[in-house]
This record gives sequence, C-alpha cells and structure tokens, in this order.
Amino acid sequence: MTKREISKHIQGQKTVDGAGVHLVRVLGNKDTEDFDPFLMLDSFDSTSPSDYLAGFPMHPHRGIETITYLISGRIDHEDSLGNKGSIHTGECQWMTAGSGIFHQEMPKTSDRMLGFQLWLNLPRKEKMTTPAYCSLTRDIIPKIINGKATIRILSGCFQGVAGMTPSHILTTIYDIMLPIGEEITVPTKADETVFVFLIEGNAVINEQNISSKSAVLFGSGDDITVSAQPKSALRFIFFSGKALHEPIAWGGPIVMNTQEELTSAFIEINNGHFIKHS
Repeated sequence: MTKREISKHIQGQKTVDGAGVHLVRVLGNKDTEDFDPFLMLDSFDSTSPSDYLAGFPMHPHRGIETITYLISGRIDHEDSLGNKGSIHTGECQWMTAGSGIFHQEMPKTSDRMLGFQLWLNLPRKEKMTTPAYCSLTRDIIPKIINGKATIRILSGCFQGVAGMTPSHILTTIYDIMLPIGEEITVPTKADETVFVFLIEGNAVINEQNISSKSAVLFGSGDDITVSAQPKSALRFIFFSGKALHEPIAWGGPIVMNTQEELTSAFIEINNGHFIKHS
C-alpha cells in the first residue's frame, strides 16, 4: 500500500459573503485545477449570531451541486420551485442546481453555527439537468466506529457501510472525529482527487503539523493517515471525487464550460428565462 503524500496545503481565510455572513473561504476559483471536481469550500464557525443572521438571500445557481452540512446550528432554505425546509444539527442538504434555480439560505440563531458548504462541479453532460434536492437527515447518515475514530458517512462507502450518494458524479464525503492523540488511516480510490478539511482542531499529517480551518490535498496513492495532536481532539472532513478535466467558466454563482454559456446564463437571469424546469 502506498501512502499519499501532501501535494498542497491551504489555510482558510476569513471573508464576508452573502448579505454580510462572516465565514472562512478555503477553496475558490484559483484552486479549481488542483481540486477538480471540487470548486469552492466555505466554512462557518461562530457563537455570535451577528456573524451570520444576514444570511444568503435569494440568488441563482446553475451548473453545480451545493452540499451544505451542519455540525451545529440551523439554516432555513427555500427556492423558486416552491421547496422549503430547514437543515438542522447533524444534517446535510445536497442540492443539484443543474439547469438553474433561485434559492436562499438563512441561518437562525444558535449556540454555535458550525459547518461548511461545498460546491461540486457538474460534468458537461449534466450541467443542464433538472434541479433537485436530497435532504440527509441524522437518521439516514450512517455512523460507524473505527478503532477510536467515529465516522459519519455523508456519501460513499466506508468498510462496507454505504451512505447516500445523491450526486451526478460519485463523491465520497466523511465526517471523522478523533480523540486526543489518536489517528486513522483512510483507504482511497487511486484515480480520485483526495483532500481533507480540518473543521475543528489541529492535526498531524505525514509528520507535518496542520492547523484548524486548513485544507490538505494529497498526491496519488492508496491511503492517507491523519492524527489528532496530543493536546486536542480533531474533527475533519474527508473528500474524494474523480476529476472531470473539463474547461471551467465561472462567474459568481454560475459555473459552466464556456464563456458563451456563462454569458447566456446571465442574460437569461436578466430577461426572466433562467428557470428551465418547474
């Protein structure tokens, strides 16, 4: 078995998005080639409601899937197709924007708002697919124990236990919790892009100390090993997916393959022809 080496380490940076939400941006449009098929990763972690209550009012998406996962908190959402609901602690919403949707995400006051939103690129043939939602509630997200590690399987499969895989491309996402000083080795698929995000706590990876709110991208190999540091527990998110190797034209909330497709999307937003399915 060949251990994957670290090929890139990104420390998340504080920023403000939406109507005034304070968050940490980990991946953005400068990282698309290295992290393909993953586009953007934002993390939120606050005990101050003023950091997030402004939320993300109604806005469009096309050409991507958004995965929103809450370790703690609540986010209410609704969209232009009449869908409405809430994401609660321990739950995940997997939205396929496909051909186009308007939606809003409005966080509610919580003791702590902790989670992330990931943008996953759709392949060219699926860019204009029908929009859809998949709600992963606490009761349908499998949880297993591996040594002293606790693993929640949002998608993919670990040790024969399968989570939901609502994506149009096969994607593996685990939420992994390690007690102080413990470690876990995670097998990986050789032909996939693999990275981890340290959402809470610091880690040791391949003898390097990695701080919280960092993403670590790995090179080729069969597995990765992640350890919690001696003085604190660790919670990290494991991501794996097969690269698309397709051109990316990215403008705000729209991600297509060509500039012409991108321009067309914004014209349709302005003339009221953006929504293709209802």
